[in-house]
Amino acid sequence: MTRLLTTFFLSVLLAAPLAGPAAAQDTAEPEQIDRSATGGAPTLEDILARQRGETVDNSYRRDNAGDGETAPGLGPLGGVSDSEVWRDLRFNDANVKVSAGGDVAKVLVQDRGMAWLQFRQGPLSTYGGWGLIGVLGLLVLFYLIRGRITIDGEKTGRTVTRFEFIERFAHWLMAGSFVVLGLTGLVSLLGRTLLIPLLGLEGFSTIAIGSKWVHNNISWAFMLGLIMAFVMWVAHNIPNKTDLKWLAVGGGIFKKGVHPPAKKFNAGQKLIFWSVIVLGASISVSGLSLLFPFELPMFAKTFVILNDTGLPQAFGFGALPTELAPHEEMQFSQAWHAIVSFVLMAIILAHIYIGSVGMEGAFDAMGSGEVEEQWAREHHSLWLEELQEKGEAATKSGEKGKAATPAE
Repeated sequence: MTRLLTTFFLSVLLAAPLAGPAAAQDTAEPEQIDRSATGGAPTLEDILARQRGETVDNSYRRDNAGDGETAPGLGPLGGVSDSEVWRDLRFNDANVKVSAGGDVAKVLVQDRGMAWLQFRQGPLSTYGGWGLIGVLGLLVLFYLIRGRITIDGEKTGRTVTRFEFIERFAHWLMAGSFVVLGLTGLVSLLGRTLLIPLLGLEGFSTIAIGSKWVHNNISWAFMLGLIMAFVMWVAHNIPNKTDLKWLAVGGGIFKKGVHPPAKKFNAGQKLIFWSVIVLGASISVSGLSLLFPFELPMFAKTFVILNDTGLPQAFGFGALPTELAPHEEMQFSQAWHAIVSFVLMAIILAHIYIGSVGMEGAFDAMGSGEVEEQWAREHHSLWLEELQEKGEAATKSGEKGKAATPAE
């Protein structure tokens, strides 16, 4: 279901620019166009129409294979160019042998590349980049207005264990790899525009190649951390009525002295958790599709399901394409991979803010694993009470609990 919904939203975003032009193997509806001035060759209007995503009649090329004559000085084969070979390649009639992927892998030319490139260099880079800058700006503004969220009550000098080592390991494995993936992904997407003017072509080439290698290999660490976090924390992140009370007062982050009750994870942390799990899983699936495009195509079969539901038609996009070459699968996967990554990066920026400069004592939870008892009382009172009932934390009289060292 997650894959179905996420892919549908991608189709809504990209159907217009990417689903319009037909793939190279598709058959176009013939139109009567005067090509006498070009001797039957494509006209400027043909080229412009294809770039606009309009259907162009290719029968004049497909059906006009010629007599096999070659022209000197036009090609790489000893000064000989065989137009029939290139025409066969263009219309997928050439005898191409592939080791994997079936018939779709034989497609060497497809028409949606220009629409994908324009989307990647235009809306994706522009809105994604400015979106991250906007989130950073809002966090700075919030800090200037609200300031750091401090511990209101008197500190007890005692700490309680919030996260065990294995939990912190999973968190930092996932968090650290995601930061690296985000940076290397931005290099891949925006590097040509931002880094080439600063580093030159050779400098950027070295960084881009290294970023690609790191991105592909660090991804496995992120997926492992994602699985570990889900297994260990899913039981604590099931929504309950207490979350409504927390949300009703904004978790107390907007007003000093407000501390709604919460268990081990409050409603805000649950939103972060499920955002990371759902969006992280979607990013992982699309990333695997990019790594193994012939073995793990993601969109063609999903588009069949979506077309059957009638959702694309209801939104005015018509039927989505259901026969996609591996190149097209990768274009859709890359676009979706980047869109979801931008959304998750924006969410994680807010998470990093609260866990560092935004809230006193929050970093200790994932740093040492031990938090000040008063911090736990103000932000996770129900969880602290549970620990006290089990004898794992001190009561107000201080009978149990771990004494804080000067370093803590």
